[in-house]
Amino acid sequence: RGNNASSPNFVQRPDTLRSLLFFKNRKCIYVVTWRIPAYLVVFSLYASLQAAEQRLGEERAACQHTVEATTKKVSMVFRKLPGVSASGMGLRLSQKFVFLLFLSGLVTLCFGALFFLPDSVRLKRIFLSKTEIQPVTVGSGSENDVREHLKRPKEQGMTSAKGETGTKGKSLSRKPSVSHEATEERLAGGKAQEDLTLSRSKTESASERATSSDRGANSDTFSYQKFRGCLLKAPLGRDNGKPGDPQTNERREKVKEMMKFAWDNYKRYAWGKNELRPLTRNGHIGNIGASIIDSLDTLYIMGLMEEYNDAKEWVQTNLDLNSNGEASLFEVNIRYVGGLLSAYYLTGEELFKNKAMELGEKLLPAFNTPTGIPRGVINLGSGTIWSWGWASAGSSILAEFGTLHLEFVHLTELSNNPVYTEKVMNIRKLLNKIEKPHGLYPNFLSPVSGNWVQHHVSIGGLGDSFYEYLIKSYLMSDKTDDDAKRMYYGALEAIEANLVQKSPGGLTYMAEWRGGILDHKMGHLACFSGGMIGIGADDGAPEKRQHYLDLAAEITHTCHESYTPTKLGPEAFRFDGGAEATATRLSDRYYILRPEVIESYMYMWRLTHDPKYREWGWEAVEALEQHCRVESGFSGIRDVYTMTVSHDNMQQSFFLSETLKYLYLLFSDDDLLPLEDWVFNTEAHPLPIIRKSCLQDETTQDKTVSK
Repeated sequence: RGNNASSPNFVQRPDTLRSLLFFKNRKCIYVVTWRIPAYLVVFSLYASLQAAEQRLGEERAACQHTVEATTKKVSMVFRKLPGVSASGMGLRLSQKFVFLLFLSGLVTLCFGALFFLPDSVRLKRIFLSKTEIQPVTVGSGSENDVREHLKRPKEQGMTSAKGETGTKGKSLSRKPSVSHEATEERLAGGKAQEDLTLSRSKTESASERATSSDRGANSDTFSYQKFRGCLLKAPLGRDNGKPGDPQTNERREKVKEMMKFAWDNYKRYAWGKNELRPLTRNGHIGNIGASIIDSLDTLYIMGLMEEYNDAKEWVQTNLDLNSNGEASLFEVNIRYVGGLLSAYYLTGEELFKNKAMELGEKLLPAFNTPTGIPRGVINLGSGTIWSWGWASAGSSILAEFGTLHLEFVHLTELSNNPVYTEKVMNIRKLLNKIEKPHGLYPNFLSPVSGNWVQHHVSIGGLGDSFYEYLIKSYLMSDKTDDDAKRMYYGALEAIEANLVQKSPGGLTYMAEWRGGILDHKMGHLACFSGGMIGIGADDGAPEKRQHYLDLAAEITHTCHESYTPTKLGPEAFRFDGGAEATATRLSDRYYILRPEVIESYMYMWRLTHDPKYREWGWEAVEALEQHCRVESGFSGIRDVYTMTVSHDNMQQSFFLSETLKYLYLLFSDDDLLPLEDWVFNTEAHPLPIIRKSCLQDETTQDKTVSK
């Protein structure tokens, strides 16, 4: 600027001007012309540059005058200060040195803060390319709320559902509750059952061929045949879990029809997308088929073999595990790794095992932190990791890093690579080492320092599945993981002492704990705890076993009481200000097809065989049909307290994986996925109990389930 700008010597070719470059007000302007007589261009530009130089001179003079006036005023101010000389800006040499020292310290502090403060999504967006941070797939992370947390953000997709407004105040027409296909299936009678048996036998024969090589394999290689031989019962029971009672069987068939209806509409309008938007008949964000992976085991268990084979083919040909974008470590683990592992253990298809191990390897970079506590977000393509922007001070979430154990132990079992188990055991070691307020586990932990970030404790969103995975880790180890057992019952004792409350109306609930102050709120996500406490009752101290079973029943009863008047429950309900299991805030009144209450019904039925749990489950089926079924799928609703519902236009993938699966199991015999052989991960994907002594015993090589 101002340096020989008016000189024409920069034109190198007098006949043709190729390009000119000049500066104006710090903005570089490129002027490109082709084959124009040079003298015309030079004359016009020369005149323009002369005018520009004149304006610059005027601006320079005005700026100089302003600076001189300002300097004069500042000098007069400094002269009035004690100990300040009247010369040279009014500052002594020592004062100038102190001022410069202060200024350099401030600059250093600012740059240090930029690089050393906890991570945030905002800073990541500055330093990462757009392709690395575009939302890809699973869970955006509010869930995790992370299901407040993402299910749970398991639910960023959850919060987006709340924002829909297109169908407010309008009730949509829907097809009859029983589809034409389902009617034909029932009319087919015994022939349909024969076809199902034939289809399953084809799948099982394929798995037998895939595992026949196990006999000659290295002893360190996982043997599917030996695994099946170590099960106490056949996974699908004597007759696929068909109940003897005709009414119960009819209800089970209804749940199966709901699954087929939901799946058919997903396939028709959102195939390959993560989830279906049933009102607008299109797919929700992401192209890595969350609903397909989540549905694999449900379809197989229900005997929907044509649909299962379609899902398997998509996994084989379309599942891309190298997607660049934001993916939740928690969601990828429970939905994808869990879903693929479950499909492998049920069917023996090597495809699912290989995909699960490939995906598990891609999750390992998340653990590259100073403490080994994984960050919540990972780019599956690049391996870049960061924490959720909404998480306090860049912390990791208890329910996320604490919900990896089941799947990672199975990854070690299948791959014979101990790194997966080492990663999750390192998390345990750190949790055992740090101090826990009143024995409780707060929801936020720094992956850098390994200290709690704030003292907020919840059995619902942000904390829930951490406790679930403690007792299930113990059960899945064939009751040999004593560390998990000790941690679970220690946590349960602290929860009873600090969080379990009784309402004036006699309802037992679990409050939230915020730095020693109770918030008398219970989330729908916390309703899983009835089933959790129930399955852990038999392994507690002998004098407390009945107490734990009673506590499980009381919490399940409380959650059932929140299901009114539509017989569907709100996202959260309170017990203060005269409220009894009621959502007092408009923002808590929505229902997004969540499974936790039904999950507890299923477990309590298996543990007690009290018929009320099946009746409560049937109430939920009828409510789903009446309020959530629309013409092209199932949708959550925005207010469970109004009979004229407004839909949120989202068929969550966990509706297929959890809600319908738990209902189907509730109306099936106990030998369908018996609890003696299987534990369910937090996305309801069944994983087998690992019987080390049996798997290591070569004599089980020829043992079969039929024997």
